[in-house]
Amino acid sequence: MIYQKFSKKQLLALSWWSLPKYQDYDFIICDGSVRSGKTLSMAIGFVLWSMGRFTGCSFALCGKTIESLRRNMTSDLPGWLAGLFEIKERRSENLLIISRGGRTNRYYLFGGKDEGSASLIQGMTLAGVLFDEAALMPKSFIEQALARCSVEGSRCWFNCNPSHPYHWFYQEWICRAEEKNALRLHFTMDDNLSLSAKKREQYQRLYTGVFYDRYILGLWVMAEGLIYPATAAGEGIVPAEERAYTQYHVSVDYGTLNPLSMGLWGYSGGVWYRFKEFYHDGRQKGQKTDEEYYLDLEELCGDLPIRSILIDPSAASFIACIRKHGRYAVRQADNDVLNGIRRTAAALRDHKIAVCDNCTATIAEFKAYRWDEASAEDRPKKEHDHAMDDIRYFVNTVLYGNKGWGTSRAKYL
Repeated sequence: MIYQKFSKKQLLALSWWSLPKYQDYDFIICDGSVRSGKTLSMAIGFVLWSMGRFTGCSFALCGKTIESLRRNMTSDLPGWLAGLFEIKERRSENLLIISRGGRTNRYYLFGGKDEGSASLIQGMTLAGVLFDEAALMPKSFIEQALARCSVEGSRCWFNCNPSHPYHWFYQEWICRAEEKNALRLHFTMDDNLSLSAKKREQYQRLYTGVFYDRYILGLWVMAEGLIYPATAAGEGIVPAEERAYTQYHVSVDYGTLNPLSMGLWGYSGGVWYRFKEFYHDGRQKGQKTDEEYYLDLEELCGDLPIRSILIDPSAASFIACIRKHGRYAVRQADNDVLNGIRRTAAALRDHKIAVCDNCTATIAEFKAYRWDEASAEDRPKKEHDHAMDDIRYFVNTVLYGNKGWGTSRAKYL
């Protein structure tokens, strides 16, 4: 394997365990911006350390899911370590066997996506653990994995991108690194010497607001204020005028007493336009039945060839109603909130989507949609959010969906 030049910080993350100044640490924590080389240097360093210090032992490689772990790290390990180690994968067992010069160790892959994941690693005896994307894992999973490290000389390695400053990992590990005898290294994209200036600028354009502060500056900061401040000021709002649309979708956030919001999207010239809306507040105007809402949907769509109706999967009764009539294809939307907000902000800024100025209810929500500053979690306030939700469904499912329908599936990630 031929490597680009490593930065000083990447080299330290890779070799700290062998340096007299740092070798007495029990843990290493690498946090900071995206594309800073944390995963590469830690993965190589973890294998070098484990293969240099142990043989016949078991280790754990942990990600939020096994799929994300393979995507971020283990699928590239054979290339990163070519010529140094022999790596065999037993995919059905979620296991890597790494050998060199008579030494062999076993590396088990785990996903720590929820509280139930802790049971998966329970009962093992480990000589070390690498946590990739540690801030995305529940505390119970990480604590169970740490409890498994009973082999003398075992160490644990953490990397992550920042979240909010009340996150349990920040409070208990970042802020208490010295107390826990952990070496903490803070990364920025400047620590990745293989990243060109052009690529660095491209990544900087991907994020706005709190996501820029976290993923580019590498800061543990709160989500505060308006969620889409630029759009509240007019960014992404365009005149309602005649355009030659070639594809159509409708996104729906269902409500009975709460408002129901539907947006009609048309594709023209590389942009998806929300050019017509339907918005009904059941508390102010009276509740409607699903059949009445279906008639509103038909009126919104007219005779247009709608490719799909994108709707929150929890709206079971309205989904059943639409399917019963047999006119429209219904697609259950991806309701990932934080990724959806980040993606929507980028899509608006980069003019991948736009909202026509006749969509007045949508524009009003952009001006009121805020982060819940009273919450210790990253979440929007549950108010003025119905058009915001259906726009997020559209962006997540059409622009970013793995089986997306649209011509303009975005390439931001």
